[in-house]
Parts: sequence; structure tokens; C-alpha cells
Amino acid sequence: MDPTDSLPRDAQSILELAARSMFDLFANASEGMMLVDRQARVVWINEQYKRFLPALGFERVEDFVGHPVASVVQNTQMHHVLESGKPILIDLLTNRAGTFVVSRIPLRDSGGEVIGALGIVLFDHAETSLQPLVGKFALLQRDLDDARRELASQRISRRNSERHGQRQSRYTFASFVGTSAAAVEVKRQARRAAQTSSTVLLLGETGTGKELLAHAIHASSARAGGPFISLNIAAVPDTLLEAEFFGVAPGAYTGADPKGREGKFRLAHGGTLFLDEIGDMPLGLQAKLLRALQEGEIEPLGSNQLIPFDARVIAATSRDLRGLVHEGSFREDLFYRLNVLPIRVPPLRERREDIAALVEVLGEDIALRSDQAPPELSADSLALLSAQVWRGNIRELRNVLEQAMMRGDSNGVLPLDLQAVLRESGTVQLPSARVATLSEPVPPAGAETIRPMAQQVAELESRAIVAALDATRGNKVMAAKLLGISRATLYGRLRQSE
Repeated sequence: MDPTDSLPRDAQSILELAARSMFDLFANASEGMMLVDRQARVVWINEQYKRFLPALGFERVEDFVGHPVASVVQNTQMHHVLESGKPILIDLLTNRAGTFVVSRIPLRDSGGEVIGALGIVLFDHAETSLQPLVGKFALLQRDLDDARRELASQRISRRNSERHGQRQSRYTFASFVGTSAAAVEVKRQARRAAQTSSTVLLLGETGTGKELLAHAIHASSARAGGPFISLNIAAVPDTLLEAEFFGVAPGAYTGADPKGREGKFRLAHGGTLFLDEIGDMPLGLQAKLLRALQEGEIEPLGSNQLIPFDARVIAATSRDLRGLVHEGSFREDLFYRLNVLPIRVPPLRERREDIAALVEVLGEDIALRSDQAPPELSADSLALLSAQVWRGNIRELRNVLEQAMMRGDSNGVLPLDLQAVLRESGTVQLPSARVATLSEPVPPAGAETIRPMAQQVAELESRAIVAALDATRGNKVMAAKLLGISRATLYGRLRQSE
């Protein structure tokens, strides 16, 4: 029996009116709302939700509505609400469209049976509007990943734990800092790759964090208890690569170790072999690598015995492998053998909104290694960093930050210090055609040509804001994200310039 049946007619009318009013309130005031039926199919979305469709990969509403919610919304938890009948009042949802604060509420019929669920987007751009909450969530996720890594280490078999020189991964997915859509997507793909045993190919510019992701994939895989062995092909002479890969038989040649030497494939047995800069591999050795990957066997140098191995291969390159295939310097069959699970690691210029978080993490690490206090960057300094091109990506960002820290007399990093480092590096350009810098020599025209520092910094800041607004066609929310500042800060700077 429905408990509302015993209510007076007036009370029932008020209850029904309140339900309709609350629904209308959420439909109009929320950032987006959807309904799913008992089978977890999307049956309705409001107008606000439609703006997320392009980012989710849909051009038409009919391509979204009518389909299972799990197939159109990544990381949804709506099916759990339908199964349990319990609401999830506050949660963080991250997918291709961004990071959101959401609520999920089950809907029941007059008999109390769950007939659907209501999903409400309370806040979008949670990485900006709820940065303290998102930051705390990231720290908790890091702690969880560290705990999982510790448990994985404890599962190492007796044989592997007694092996001398056992090497383990050093990073988890929490180590890949960033809440931007690009960072979230690459971590999503990498987590899926960790659940398989297929070969992974990490593609991206130098300094983007490909090796870090390789460590994280291993640490989250079923092989986490095994060794993580890495080999930078570009750093090993061509004449030594075969021995590095496959090992050397005892007495294989004059001067060889009489006990022989195990290659990287054998060292990685039961774990993961990371081949960095695979695009630099000599053509003559590519055929042997292909055979080893296909057959699961290696033949040490100077031996006629085939030795089986069990290692998951993750390869990485900053070069265009398809272009190398067309040039004839990389085997096409090896390319397809490696390109099973390709993951493109985005450059820093495609995830500028992560720069503030990266600066915090990098600054703490630099301070720890140099026994200094962590650096403090003003909004002006962060705006300057966010405006750069970063051809060297995160590695270059760390270098610039470390140099600027060494220049200052305190732990505060000023725009003056950053701009001096950027100009001297010769690799990073400011977005505008010419930006006045405090490090330029003062022309000998008298003291009256010197303007106050605050005025010069304000002009630099103004140019950065103008460039960001031009790049986003006047979209202040996107401009604030590009500059790494809050919308309130941006609005305040714009009011000051009026």
C-alpha cells in the first residue's frame, strides 16, 4: 500500500505539487539532467544536458537518447542506482566532457518498485569551481593507488622476491597529474589497457610522461607483482642492442662473461618490458624483435637454444611510426604487431588547465630534492606559464620552474624571474608579438622612462588575458581555464582594466 494513500486529499495535492515543482526546479536550475528507465536506457535529457553531447561524441540527440546509458556516458553509475535502489546524492563523474559534480536518484512507482533513475549535473567544470574538493579527491586516489601498489608488491612470488636486482614500477596513475579532459581521457585508456595483456604503444612528444604511464599500466595490471624492465633504445649503441634484448650465452665471444648474461626479455619474465624510443631501433634488429614477440621465444647471442619468455611489452616513441614505415625505415609488420593498443599522450599545450596542479607537484618534488621550501607562484606567474607553447612539455616546465626557483631570494617565484628564464632558453615564445620585459636593458633616456613594476606586470597580465580571450573568441570561462586562474579572478582583472 502506498503510504500517501492515507493522506488527506489536500496533503496529497500538495505532495504532488511539490514533486512537480522540485523536478521543474532541477530541470531549469541544474547544469543538466537525464532520465533512464528500468533497463538503464536514456529516455530523456533536458536542454542544458544537450550541450554535453558533442564532447561525448554525439551530433544528434537521437544518437544519445534511447541507448543504454553505459554505452553513451563513460563511468556512469546509474545502473548501480537501479540495482540497489539507493541514491548517490553527491559524486564526482569524469568522462570525455569533463569533470562534474552529480546526483543520482532512483524513481519508484506507487508500489515502491524502482522504475528508473534521475541523473542531475549539479556543477560542471568541477576542476575549476570545486578545486579543493577535486584536489582532495586526487590525493585520496593517490593514496589508494599507493596502497594497491603495496599490496601488489606483497604478492611477488618467492622466486621473484629472492631474485637479485628485482625491479618494480615507481609510478601509479595518480602520478599522472591532471584533471583536464585530455588528461582524464588518456588515463581512462591506459587503465583499460592495464586490464589486458596486449601490447601497448604510447605515442607522444618528448617530455609528456610516456614512461610514467608505462609504469602506471604495469602497476595496475595483473603483472604488478612481476618486474618492470625498461630499455631506452636510443641510448644504447646499435652494436649492443641485440645483447641487451636477448642476452649473451656463456663464452659467446672473446671477452664475454663466462657465466653468460640475461637479456631484458628474460629479466622481464613474468612482468613488463618497456621499450622506449622504439622508432630508433635499427632495421636489422626489427625482424628479430618481431619474431620474439610472435613466438614468445628468444635466442641469446652465441646460442642455438630457444628460451621461452612471458613478458608484456609496452613500447613508446616520439617519432611518427607510420611515416617511418612509408620511408622504409620501420617494418610494417612490426608496426602492426606493436600498434595493438595505441595511446596518444597529449602535449602540455593541449592540457594547459593542468599547469597549476603540475607546478604544485613539480615544485614540491624540486624542493624536496634540493632541501628548499616549496615555491609560491602568484596568479601572474601562473598566467605567464599557461601562455607558453611548451615544446619540451612537462620536462621543460620542470626545468623552467627549477631555474626560476634558483634565481629568487625567497620561495616566491615572480613573473620577472620566469620571464628571464623563458627568454634565455630561446625555446619558448610569448603569445603576443612583443611583450615588454623587466629584464630588458633600460634605454638611456633618463629616469622618467622607468615605469613602476606594478604597472609593467599589469601590462604583461593584460596582454596574456587579451591573448587568451582572442584564442577562445571571447569565452571568459575557457580563457580563465587557459590562464590557470578562476573566473572570479579573470572578471576582477577585467573590471580593473575598464
